[in-house]
Amino acid sequence: MRGAGGGANLLALRSHNTALVLDLLRKAGTEGISRLELAERTGLTPQAVSKITARLREEGLAAEAGRRASTGGKPRTVLRLVPEAGHAVGVHLDRDELRAVLADLDGTVVARRHAALDLGAGAEAVLGRVAAVVGELGAEVAGAAGAAGAAGAARSVGAAGAAGGRSLLGVGVALPGPLDHRRGVLHRVTGFPEWDGFPLRDALAERLGGVPVVVDKDTNAVALGLAVGGEGGSFAYLHLGTGLGAGLVVGGSVHRGPRTGAGEFGHQVVQLDGPPCGCGDRGCVEALCLAAVAGGEMGEAARVLGTGAANLVGLLDIDRVLVGGRTVEGAPGVFLGGVRGVLEARARRTGEECVGVGLVSGESRVAEGAAQLVLAPVFGQDG
Repeated sequence: MRGAGGGANLLALRSHNTALVLDLLRKAGTEGISRLELAERTGLTPQAVSKITARLREEGLAAEAGRRASTGGKPRTVLRLVPEAGHAVGVHLDRDELRAVLADLDGTVVARRHAALDLGAGAEAVLGRVAAVVGELGAEVAGAAGAAGAAGAARSVGAAGAAGGRSLLGVGVALPGPLDHRRGVLHRVTGFPEWDGFPLRDALAERLGGVPVVVDKDTNAVALGLAVGGEGGSFAYLHLGTGLGAGLVVGGSVHRGPRTGAGEFGHQVVQLDGPPCGCGDRGCVEALCLAAVAGGEMGEAARVLGTGAANLVGLLDIDRVLVGGRTVEGAPGVFLGGVRGVLEARARRTGEECVGVGLVSGESRVAEGAAQLVLAPVFGQDG
């Protein structure tokens, strides 16, 4: 007899194999890919591929993309992914604003929302605002935008999931850390201690009528989006907006750490007995950086950011440093030049090659990355 563990492993294997096939279908684009090619590239048997693709076609996730000549025998049917068959909502909760996107299976954004938000207004108000926005976007999937407001958000999300064979796969929420990614529980967000210990994932899923919810840090969401989008190697994404944090990609995967607390970049102390930080420590990179920004000293803020980046490069030996966030986008040349200058000076001292520095722009980058928190696992990415 097969025990419970065997059954669980079989289910996980089936899910893994399906993800392999879906990933190849997505990469093939509109040209499609044959079942034989799927078997060759995944290492699965032709029979296994046929079963998987038949199920994907039944679910509307895959469709025929024509026929392709073969070397002998009849032409092969090629299959393609159906991007509009599934969607994810990505939500960025910042301290003072909410941005949300609706993305299809390809990650293409098909709708956006932007509104002011007070993260300190309390859980009930914030959850209500998020539910309303998710409801609006879910209604767009069903072709009934504007049919539901905050009170009917859960109903509209459920309707959107069933309409026209399309489905809302889930909602990804990204916000400032620290937090527990696995359990979806917030820790003490700097400046908002009332959120400490709040089970955001479960509370929002209940509000949305059981729609799956994933919660992660804003920086991790962007890092994941970059990795899925083709940014290779090991890199750090440094986000400077209303706060400062980092998303780390090591060996192609987002590094969250065993307690999912990695990336609290802004709270490394670089000045002993420096100015107080909202985290309770003194002389943190975030406190120094934000103080310089508040004083209009963007060059100094860039130098501080570069100092923190240099520490990170020395610690992790990463290939590339990417910077973004609304503050960086306000003076991109200053921040790119400042960070690059500090890293080049470090390289001269150490005799090492200077790592690359790049800009990540786009107001909805965090929200788009939050959507990938839901989409990436469908294709076997992000664990």
